[in-house]
Amino acid sequence: MPHPANYAIITSTECEVIPVSSRRKVLQKALRCAFPHTIPIFAGFWFLGMTYGIYMNVLGFPFWYPMLMSLTIYAGSAEFVAADLLLGAFHPFQALAMTLMINARHLFYGISMLERYREAGRKRFYLIFGLCDESFSINYTAQIPEDVDRGWFMFFVTLLNHLYWFTGAALGGLFGSLLRFNTEGLDFVMTAMLFVIFLEQWLKEKRHTSSLLGVGLSALSLAVFGPDRFIIPAMLAILAVLTALRTPMEKGGDSL
Repeated sequence: MPHPANYAIITSTECEVIPVSSRRKVLQKALRCAFPHTIPIFAGFWFLGMTYGIYMNVLGFPFWYPMLMSLTIYAGSAEFVAADLLLGAFHPFQALAMTLMINARHLFYGISMLERYREAGRKRFYLIFGLCDESFSINYTAQIPEDVDRGWFMFFVTLLNHLYWFTGAALGGLFGSLLRFNTEGLDFVMTAMLFVIFLEQWLKEKRHTSSLLGVGLSALSLAVFGPDRFIIPAMLAILAVLTALRTPMEKGGDSL
């Protein structure tokens, strides 16, 4: 009789017991499938993470600050804001309000990922914590092969992106005082990448109703609220319109 230690619980639904060797194969296959999707993120996150680490170094923080904050906060823009908040008087409600305004878009990402994360079992807790623009874009749009576990694919996408940001911030914090190069314009890397992801999704769609609605409502919000305040109204409008039109769009063959 096989020893119990050679078996483990693995599937996303957490209900099937399979051999450890099969478990390892499932993990390896999911990792190999996820990694190529994250290569563009690696390029952007490493440079931006290093910029953040250098920024913290310039402000006078020791190297372990950007390492710890990138590991536990993992919120991009909020980490830059947190650096300034640490230098001022302690205002917890101001910090809460600022963070909510900067990252409120993740509420809408979370709504879109409810069904996908529900199937991931206990991995969903890390997936929720590690949700960012780039991980959302990949996990929502990627065509995952049928023989690859979806929960582990999303887990590795999220983990790899998290590691890219952490290692970039760590290197910037450790060697920031030694680096001398112009980092201006590096933040546009992620904007360009998200635009490419949008184009890929456009090419996959048979109809472009949802994409056109998203672009149109975003442009309208930009015109009404301005460049500093349009993101949240745009997302609220997109959520409301797509929710109202979900049934007729699905009947017409559109994907949300």
